[in-house]
Amino acid sequence: MSLINSQIKPFKATAYKAGKFFDVTDADLKGKWSVVFFYPADFTFVCPTELEDLADHYGDFQKLGVEIYSVSTDTHFCHKAWHDTSPAIGKINYPMVGDPTGQITRNFEVMIEAVGLADRGTFVVDPDGKIQIIEITAGGVGRSAAELLRKVKAAQYVASHPGEVCPAKWEEGEKTLAPSLDLVGKI
Repeated sequence: MSLINSQIKPFKATAYKAGKFFDVTDADLKGKWSVVFFYPADFTFVCPTELEDLADHYGDFQKLGVEIYSVSTDTHFCHKAWHDTSPAIGKINYPMVGDPTGQITRNFEVMIEAVGLADRGTFVVDPDGKIQIIEITAGGVGRSAAELLRKVKAAQYVASHPGEVCPAKWEEGEKTLAPSLDLVGKI
């Protein structure tokens, strides 16, 4: 069963951001657009490149009213240590959520049970707490923050323009489609 349009499940965890630990719950994701960005582990190889890419684009997401939550099965203490020792991770200004019990990772169905780590899963959650976009890649395949930003813009556009859809490679300001009987077979 697909998680698209499903309500996020309840959770509570501790996150690290800007030198502080704080609680994050499913309620924090509601009322605004959110990206929940799972990665396998701190102090690894592909993960810091992805998280740094998100950090470099974080201001663009913030302008759209989007909060980013990176999540791994590491603890919030581990996140702080990584933030304090890695120049790439030191750029991060978004919450780094610890999920040592795997509750959140299992809620989003990206737990690799055999090793207790998360798949590379990206979830865009709308203000109602419903999942609108899912991307899951193999462990060796890094994701692009620029492409994620484009997808978030498309999801926000579709949500605010009922009856319109965004075609492939749609960029902000480009033409959309209004599905109808007249378009069948003409695209």
